[in-house]
Amino acid sequence: MSKGSLAGKAALVTGGSRGIGAATALRLAEEGADVALTYTAAPQRATDVVARIKAAGARAHAIRADLGDATSAQTAVEEAVAEFGRLDILVNNAGAAAMGPLEETSVQDAAHVLRVNVRGPYLVARAAVPHLPAGGRIINVASCIAEHVPFPGMTLYAMSKAAVTGLTKGLARELGGRGITVNQVAPGPVDTDMNPASGEGAEAQAALTALGRYGEPEEVADAVAYLAGDGARYVSAASLAVDGGFTA
Repeated sequence: MSKGSLAGKAALVTGGSRGIGAATALRLAEEGADVALTYTAAPQRATDVVARIKAAGARAHAIRADLGDATSAQTAVEEAVAEFGRLDILVNNAGAAAMGPLEETSVQDAAHVLRVNVRGPYLVARAAVPHLPAGGRIINVASCIAEHVPFPGMTLYAMSKAAVTGLTKGLARELGGRGITVNQVAPGPVDTDMNPASGEGAEAQAALTALGRYGEPEEVADAVAYLAGDGARYVSAASLAVDGGFTA
């Protein structure tokens, strides 16, 4: 069993079967945490991440869940708590995007993005808070696009991620008296299935960063691990940009 800085802790990472979520789940496990992860599709990917977490010496559990549904979100949290006997860290990572001009974005697109990016994190946090002890952590995955929108066609996504910032700040104020910190990471262009470094428009996005490149999911996961750890015990309501200088 790992003896890292999060040994004895239990975490729930939403959208943990791929991309930033998978990297985060693995990173927390490397620090000693037991990790439950949620997924909506591709169960084999979730199974693979669970196997890698176990190989790192931690316990792991995958939960299929529609986190935009209140009952499903509650059940997912309760299943994680039942599996590990506790919950110390929540990482609201699951996300969705729909890009395009406002008049070409459907009402269905808007409903889906807001369900995943706003309603989901709210419902999961609401379900998790009663289980979090003093010293607990909530870490939300926002986006640099909420602060700096460099291209047209990003209105819906930017709006949804700006709401995550509101959730972060509101919860930080609400839960601070209980010794629970709430922060967010704001990734820039990161090489994931949602926004691959080899995809259309990737070169332009990379050029907008000060470092001139896409980030890797593991680089965001490192920031999450910091916020989950004891070194961030006096950090709350903060937004940690992991964007290669995109918002400089």
